[in-house]
Amino acid sequence: MRGTLSLFGACAMVAGAAQAQSAVTLYGVIDTNVEYASHLSSGTGGYGSRVALVSGGLSGSRWGLRGTEDLGGGLSAVFALESGFGVDDGKSQQGGRLFGRQAFVGLQNKSWGAVTLGRQYSTMFDALGNFVPMTYATQYEPFVYLEGSQLRSDNTVKYTGVFGPVTAEAHWSFGNGVAGTGENPGQFRRDTGYGGALTYASGPVGIVLVYDQANPSLTGTGGGFVGTGTNKRAAIAGSYAAGPATVMAGYRWQRNENSAGREIFRDDFYWLGLNYRVTAPLVLKLGYYYADAKNSNGVNPSNPWQVSFIADYALSKRTDLYLTTAFAKNSGLNFDGSYALATGKNEMMGAALGVRHKF
Repeated sequence: MRGTLSLFGACAMVAGAAQAQSAVTLYGVIDTNVEYASHLSSGTGGYGSRVALVSGGLSGSRWGLRGTEDLGGGLSAVFALESGFGVDDGKSQQGGRLFGRQAFVGLQNKSWGAVTLGRQYSTMFDALGNFVPMTYATQYEPFVYLEGSQLRSDNTVKYTGVFGPVTAEAHWSFGNGVAGTGENPGQFRRDTGYGGALTYASGPVGIVLVYDQANPSLTGTGGGFVGTGTNKRAAIAGSYAAGPATVMAGYRWQRNENSAGREIFRDDFYWLGLNYRVTAPLVLKLGYYYADAKNSNGVNPSNPWQVSFIADYALSKRTDLYLTTAFAKNSGLNFDGSYALATGKNEMMGAALGVRHKF
């Protein structure tokens, strides 16, 4: 028995030394709740309320590996592999990908920044994270409407550099497989995407400017490739912290074109938010979102808006309980997506009580 323990101890020491050298970390989040949502489409023309167990209220559930290796001279190798899953059914998310949230490797210099290659978040997603009211809460913040379905990009090269109070970031995707087919021989522009951002953060003040463009494949009624479209977005946002409160506001411009350059969608998106730490464990978040939809294939639709609220109470550094609610008008929650509004209805309400654990 003593020999067995000694062997285990030796293995533990070797494993510890390897971890110290490569600094590899296993991490994750498990987040689930019970949700009520009203006026959901049944898919057959009817509607009804739904009570369900839902995965991901404040954070998408995930597990991952990330690490660095010191190469000397201020240079380090970095990597991340991150997998999303549903707590309610245990299935992989992001279309069943093993590492659908992130999968990249790169080099980082203390003075000049980092260059990473792989499946990564878009520049717009990174830049706006600290300027949206719910901090990308999965359940009731319309961040996919804000940034588009290509907020994660395949085949991407990204640069990130921090220079005092200024952060500069840019990315290029050689071919996004989320809404397209990846890289295509002889069609360099097809499914490409790029973006850039500058963020200033000093003391209580934060300001960000960001541009994002995607060039997705367009298909005809028969499903065949008919050309490449253009989705353009630009945003400006700011935040100000005063004691326990932080206020934020932002504006996002968007124009989508078909392969002939004709406008097929145009809107302006605005948001306001307030975060307030009531006590050390209790944080309240309130957000308002409004879309001025000017053109949707020649139609001027009703303008959707939404109010969202979160009360988050930390039981420890790793576990919290939360209540989150939202009300949307002229659309489903988060401006539809997985909350399809029933025909003949023009509003939807949702509320959820959940628990989140980080490891």
